[in-house]
Amino acid sequence: MPSHDDDRYENALDDVIAQCGGDTRGALMALLAANEFLEAQLNDLHAAIETGEVPLRFEKVPANLLN
Repeated sequence: MPSHDDDRYENALDDVIAQCGGDTRGALMALLAANEFLEAQLNDLHAAIETGEVPLRFEKVPANLLN
């Protein structure tokens, strides 16, 4: 049984292929590059959290950092 996500993914994939001029291989390359970028961003965020540069949600942010 198809889910709502299936339609969303189909539409997103159609958009990426269209943006790549109908080139399926180009669309895959673009998606892989985007995924690689997001993985790097996530790794940077994890590192920032571990060093305390980014407070976790449950930690109170000091008032001087909010200005």
